[in-house]
Amino acid sequence: MPLSEYEQRVLEQLEQDLGQDASLHRAMNRGPRTPVRVIGAAVGVLVGLGIVLVGVMTQVALLGIAGFILMAGVALWALLGPRKSAEPGAKATAGPAGAKGKAAPPKASKDFMQRMEERFDRRREQGEL
Repeated sequence: MPLSEYEQRVLEQLEQDLGQDASLHRAMNRGPRTPVRVIGAAVGVLVGLGIVLVGVMTQVALLGIAGFILMAGVALWALLGPRKSAEPGAKATAGPAGAKGKAAPPKASKDFMQRMEERFDRRREQGEL
């Protein structure tokens, strides 16, 4: 069953709004975390876990708490740190927040929407909808 005109307009408006959201654009275009942060986090969590285990075995609560704080701190450092940009040398293309006009949606959004449309079409052809 095709979308009604109203539903199509609402969907187009949502796509436009998402395409103009600068913070979403930055979040979607971030690359993977740097290997230094991943390796550093893994080592830090293992060291923290070791300190917690030593604290439990020696029954020194402060040592266990310190190990837990170390693990949590290193994990947050790795998760909240900056990432490499997905496209080297690429800058954010978002204009000022109050800019009028139609902004082109990011390439990642187009790919996502195309995949969703293809899935919908396949389901419709197979009679699942």
